[in-house]
Amino acid sequence: MLYQTKNPHGGDIYAEPVKLDFSANTNPFGTPQGIIEAVQKSLDTIHCYPDPYCRKLVQAISAFERVPKEYILCGNGAAELIYAYCEAVKPKRAIELAPTFSEYSLGLKRVGCRVERYVLKQSRDFSLGEDFLDYLHEQKPEAVFLCNPNNPSGKLIDCDLMKKILRDCREKDIRLFVDECFLDLTDEGVSLKDCLKEYPNLLILKAFTKSYGMAGIRLGYCMSADASLLTEMSGAAQPWNVSSLAQAAGTAALQQRRFLEETRDLVRVERAWLKSQLEALGFWVCPSQANFLLFRGPEQLHMALKEFGIAIRNCDNYYGLGTGWYRIAVKLHHENEALIDAITQIAERK
Repeated sequence: MLYQTKNPHGGDIYAEPVKLDFSANTNPFGTPQGIIEAVQKSLDTIHCYPDPYCRKLVQAISAFERVPKEYILCGNGAAELIYAYCEAVKPKRAIELAPTFSEYSLGLKRVGCRVERYVLKQSRDFSLGEDFLDYLHEQKPEAVFLCNPNNPSGKLIDCDLMKKILRDCREKDIRLFVDECFLDLTDEGVSLKDCLKEYPNLLILKAFTKSYGMAGIRLGYCMSADASLLTEMSGAAQPWNVSSLAQAAGTAALQQRRFLEETRDLVRVERAWLKSQLEALGFWVCPSQANFLLFRGPEQLHMALKEFGIAIRNCDNYYGLGTGWYRIAVKLHHENEALIDAITQIAERK
């Protein structure tokens, strides 16, 4: 699918040697052993088709999220669900933030949707403000796409503001798509899942990729009280889209609650350390509440770091950013030290 298309994301460790990959915001601890063992055990069933309804996995998600099973749809990664949502809703006009994750606009453009962007400002630390409500009223979209915390800034949307957006969207019959894929790795993030029953116009996206270090498995899910929407989305996906290995991995992952707590503890400490070190080098760093940092540094820094076998996310293709903007994952301390040491050497040369 992507062989003739540029992949605008991080995590491409295959084109050239990469010792440390800071370009993909996955769990710094990697994949829990319990998930690896579950995948190994499931190898005995790979001669069979996977469960097309993901019954065991959906049951596990339902218990973990405390939402009805009927609200849940699984997919081959969060990206598949984004595209399935766009195909099912087919809005003519939609709003997203800028900068934000690029797959929303790419999915919308596939269905001929006009995408309007609310541009976040560095002077406000890329935070979403109350004036977004006025923008929403002016644009009159059919769908709104929000990422909480936002990617690449790592900023959470204020809870009171999110509730106002949710109410406004319901009153104006606007669909609200909220990406919570990084929410489980934040300290203070509050999910909207308790609002699903009251707001059938709401859909929440989640994935196992970041929280449990399962990027290679490709597994995501969404939650909505709109049964007809989930049916339409299911029809937009191919049959047997979630492999038996992915279903086993996801079911095992949801038992790893202590793993998420330990990850949040590590991220809180290491994120603060990384931010202080980057600022000491003279870079502007966005205050993040997630497991990654957005900063502004020297042009071509991402290219210079290749000499050290280090990959970071060059953010010049994010709408609203440009040359000199980068995003890095928060990793283990010795890995973070290696990154700062390499950047320091590069800065000293210049």
